[in-house]
Amino acid sequence: MPRELIGAPEGGALRFGIVVSRFNRSITAPLLAGALEALATHGVHDDDIVVAHVPGAFEIPFAAQALARSGRYQALVCLGAVVRGETPHFDYICGEVARGVGRVVAEYRIPAAFGVLTTDTIEQALARAGEGHGNKGYEAAVTAIEMAQLARLLG
Repeated sequence: MPRELIGAPEGGALRFGIVVSRFNRSITAPLLAGALEALATHGVHDDDIVVAHVPGAFEIPFAAQALARSGRYQALVCLGAVVRGETPHFDYICGEVARGVGRVVAEYRIPAAFGVLTTDTIEQALARAGEGHGNKGYEAAVTAIEMAQLARLLG
């Protein structure tokens, strides 16, 4: 049998940085609440969480890079909401945010869960920022915990 490595969803003794966009706050506030709920549910103490608020999704990679560079965190959670409009702005922002977070992961070798919603409508975004386990912020935080634990196993 091959040896399998799976990150356990146990967050005790781990530190997390969360970057959350203030733009589309009606969506990002519930995403943040979901992420914080998930971290608490999985044993992460409030003292082991730092939340960096940025103006919009485009600024998420900058703050994620600063948190990663500090070396204080085992994983990051990136939260935002970009809703398609009538111009190509949506495509530019989504692509740059995804590339920027990916660069942080590659450069600093730290897991970063991508909880940035990219939807066609506000209604779609609100549905993904609902309560409990349907909340993409909650899901991103659980992913961050599992990846932090897997990173430890991968050494």
